[in-house]
Amino acid sequence: MGSFVQAAFLQAQKALEDFIGIPDNIDLMSRSVNILVETIKGNGTIYSCGNGGSMCDAAHFAEELTGYFRKKRPPVRALAINDPSYMSCVSNDLGYEYIFSRFLEGFGKSGDTLVALSTSGNSPNVIHAAEVAKKNGIKIIGLLGKDGGKLKKLVDIPIIVPALTSDRIQEVHIKIIHILVEGIERSLYPENYN
Repeated sequence: MGSFVQAAFLQAQKALEDFIGIPDNIDLMSRSVNILVETIKGNGTIYSCGNGGSMCDAAHFAEELTGYFRKKRPPVRALAINDPSYMSCVSNDLGYEYIFSRFLEGFGKSGDTLVALSTSGNSPNVIHAAEVAKKNGIKIIGLLGKDGGKLKKLVDIPIIVPALTSDRIQEVHIKIIHILVEGIERSLYPENYN
């Protein structure tokens, strides 16, 4: 059993090293922080969405922004699209592939940003959300995996973790989320990092 545990940690380490080893990823992260900060300064809303573990990561991202990360500061307007009654309604009436896009049709506006999570890059409901976001002038940051899938070309900034399994991809995604939140705080509340 010990060898399995060590192998899992080494695989996670390799996934992170592979991601860091792609020079463009650092620039994409910086550009993402800039977009998110512009959204906040413009009184826009940051939305996030994903399925399964990625939905949990989307919620984690939103709560780090509406709460706080390291030190107390004002809340940031952020919302994960994950209300179960809303999702069951739209799934039942329109189809599961519209649970995120329908929400953005109702609430999203130009000046907002969508953080779209998909480890495959091919989740139909996240693709529909990206299409609606693009149509409505909402910027899109994609936290993706493998080769980026179909979402790679739909999002404004594709941040792709080139690992092969969802668990390794999600482990790097949560690190990306924490860095994005820290970047926002460092830009808007630098006194929290003195």
